[in-house]
Amino acid sequence: MGATAFKLEAIETASRDELQALQLQRLQWSLRHAYDNVAHYREAFDAAGAHPDDLRSLADLAKFPFTTKQSLRDNYPYGMFAIPREQIVRIHASSGTTGKPTVVGYSQNDIDTWANCVARSIRAAGARPGDTCHISYGYGLFTGGLGAHYGAERLGLTVVPFGGGQTERQVQLIQDFKPDIIMVTPSYMLAIADEMERQGIDPAGTSLRTGIFGAEPWTPEMRSAIEQRLSLSAVDIYGLSEVMGPGVASECAESKDGPTVWEDHFYPEIIDPDTGEVLPDGEFGELVFTSLSKEALPIIRYRTRDLTRLLPANPANSGRTMRRMQKITGRSDDMMIVRGVNVFPTQIEELILKQPLLSPHYQCVLTREGPLDALTVRVEVKAETGAAQADSARLALMHDIKAYIGTSADVVILAVGGIERSVGKAKRVIDQRNKP
Repeated sequence: MGATAFKLEAIETASRDELQALQLQRLQWSLRHAYDNVAHYREAFDAAGAHPDDLRSLADLAKFPFTTKQSLRDNYPYGMFAIPREQIVRIHASSGTTGKPTVVGYSQNDIDTWANCVARSIRAAGARPGDTCHISYGYGLFTGGLGAHYGAERLGLTVVPFGGGQTERQVQLIQDFKPDIIMVTPSYMLAIADEMERQGIDPAGTSLRTGIFGAEPWTPEMRSAIEQRLSLSAVDIYGLSEVMGPGVASECAESKDGPTVWEDHFYPEIIDPDTGEVLPDGEFGELVFTSLSKEALPIIRYRTRDLTRLLPANPANSGRTMRRMQKITGRSDDMMIVRGVNVFPTQIEELILKQPLLSPHYQCVLTREGPLDALTVRVEVKAETGAAQADSARLALMHDIKAYIGTSADVVILAVGGIERSVGKAKRVIDQRNKP
């Protein structure tokens, strides 16, 4: 690829006026494409009194209705596709553990766009052609593995397509193949580090120099813990299947100040999650995305349930002029309401990581005591922690949860290995309130 591989694409450094002109043009196409080819969108637009011709400025997007996960489930399996089924070259789907899975389809152009966006993301993380990339995201219907794979190949990396699980073998191949980059969920990265230590390997002594972590919320404290333990640079990649997959946004290695949104393909909004009102940049709310170039599954004003704020570009650090989003640290559907207090798992994680004797392996268990909800935090101690030290850490964490979050919680200390290790997204919340 030569020296050009190190240059940013022209659109990454375009002026805001140039970018917004492209967004308006693509947004007009996407709305028309959805309206003309997807019955759901035609009916939803008509019911809202909105027509693609009404979009004359980017602000006019607020006139159009939202799309939700339920919209996709209601049109299972192919009702949201905007091109003939025989032109779909790939189908991915969610796990469907809480109902019908959400099905997403891709044209060949969509696959190419996705690969380019992931390649741009991996390059932003500091990877360069010729690097070796170990992929531990799950392959299959989950978009993580294949999304990362196609992007890494597009950038010119050597790909080790391992997938999730078989942690002992993951460690062996990281030792043998000496990859520069790893793409994995942050919780599973910790499980890999645990296995390295079990085998007598220093996690900080491997060849890994960059970790590209996504698929679950994780805190700045988790970033620091991973970077110190594994002696690598940890960056955040963001995406979701309904919008494309990984690579909708990604942090830049130069700044690590929140993922840059690839605004030439995905138009972001922040809304008040209760009223649906569009909020100005800088305000905290729910992230909404509209696809600008997708053919098979155009997505219009998709409510992600992720909570964040849009931030200005930071060209002084990264050279890029596209807006950033604050790191996702919570989802509206992950939020626990405990005795009237809103609690996010990442708030608990932040407090756990301030206790040097506690490990980042934890779960929040919700139960009901009479009419009231109760929260129990189950967390592992680090190896060789004595009983008195563990009890001191338990009391300190209970105090911090009450002081900083504003609700009481019981804390149960577990030995190393007491929390089941996830090979994909970590299950942080166990809700037992409706169990007999």
